[in-house]
Amino acid sequence: MNISKAHFLLFYLTMTAAIASGLAIFSSASNITNVLRYAASEMFVPLLLALVASFLLDPIVGALEKRNITRTRAIFSVFFLILALFSLTASWVIPYVQNMWSSLLTDFPRYTSRFLNYIGEAQSSWQQRLPFLEHYDLTGYAQSAAKEMLSYVLVETPKSALKIGGFMVLVPIFSFFFLRDGNSIMRNLISLSPNRYFEMAHDLSFLISRQTSRFVRGRVIEAIIIGITITIGLHFTDIRYAPLLGLFAGTTNLIPYIGPLVGMIPGIIIAVVDLGIGGQFWWIVILYVLVAQVILDNFILIPILISRVADLHPLLVILAIIMGGKIYGIIGMIIGVPIVSAFKIAFIEIRHYRHAFSLPETETGLNRHA
Repeated sequence: MNISKAHFLLFYLTMTAAIASGLAIFSSASNITNVLRYAASEMFVPLLLALVASFLLDPIVGALEKRNITRTRAIFSVFFLILALFSLTASWVIPYVQNMWSSLLTDFPRYTSRFLNYIGEAQSSWQQRLPFLEHYDLTGYAQSAAKEMLSYVLVETPKSALKIGGFMVLVPIFSFFFLRDGNSIMRNLISLSPNRYFEMAHDLSFLISRQTSRFVRGRVIEAIIIGITITIGLHFTDIRYAPLLGLFAGTTNLIPYIGPLVGMIPGIIIAVVDLGIGGQFWWIVILYVLVAQVILDNFILIPILISRVADLHPLLVILAIIMGGKIYGIIGMIIGVPIVSAFKIAFIEIRHYRHAFSLPETETGLNRHA
């Protein structure tokens, strides 16, 4: 009896220790997973910005490297030139932008309240002419959206300043290693593929890298040109905050289809409140819609910089934007198109290699069917 009790007690203690150890390991693994997930999410944006910077700077580094300059020295030369240009312009630009941003935050409630009054007047006019719109409170929706936007701006502005400070340290470091070791990293990854797939993996990496770099350069150049055009065009009017509005329009233009519409909203609101609906207001509308988007972007920039590179059906572009936005917000909307384009290249090339070279799996499958 005592022996059976001892066996039962030993079994009970062993099971208790095993369960406790399992729970401790599971809890530790969950904590480690959460830490890794948080670290990955925090590092994603700096890595993405560094990758974009390496795509933009690689042609300059390559040009210096062709003049018998080592790649490391060429990278440091480019970084030194960028730092010198930034130092020369920072003393004038940064205080100017800070004052303009502080003034905009002060005027933001005035712009929203006046714009809500315009929406209320328009809503009453619509409801008189169209009675079935009586229960649609456009003013309430706009007011709640304005409050959410104001609270978001006030909360995120200090956080953004801290993030920018961190990005200014991390992005150059990551960019340096991408520029210096990017080719060797790709070669090492390709060398891991089996011999029968080596040539296909090499061609895939080359094609995807080339298309992605061209797409990134084209989108950045397009955004810069749109931002400069909006800024110059707004300077012909009496509207305030023209540089910030041009910067916002150029940045949001990186998002296909939706970005240009979002980019013109602040300029239209400020024009309505400060200038009223008159000649200058309609010039600003024409500038955003006709000059910047229809003529410059759709007829000139996109055919030259983007269309030949992306080569995607508009439906695929829309799906890429929606899915990217669901997964990673605004950044996902921006990078969704090049990712889908890379998948398209991979699918086409793999299919081409299977038909052209008849991979062993394909031959085996054909013999079985025969």
